[in-house]
Amino acid sequence: MLSDILMWNKVGRVVTLIAKRLNISPERALDLFYNSETSLRLHNANDYLYLMGDLYISDELITELRLRESCEN
Repeated sequence: MLSDILMWNKVGRVVTLIAKRLNISPERALDLFYNSETSLRLHNANDYLYLMGDLYISDELITELRLRESCEN
């Protein structure tokens, strides 16, 4: 598992990518991230998502958001 400071940096990079890719504010991206299954997986040492690259993790979150949106419609 990543140390707290490395995890904090990883989350920051992922949230920044999400904000840019979805053209939303960093605050909104942070909210979306921390209210997602992807965030839970990233913080779960048994999932190993933390070993993946920032782009991969941001893709996972965007996929999750799209699936959630399609289920709500």
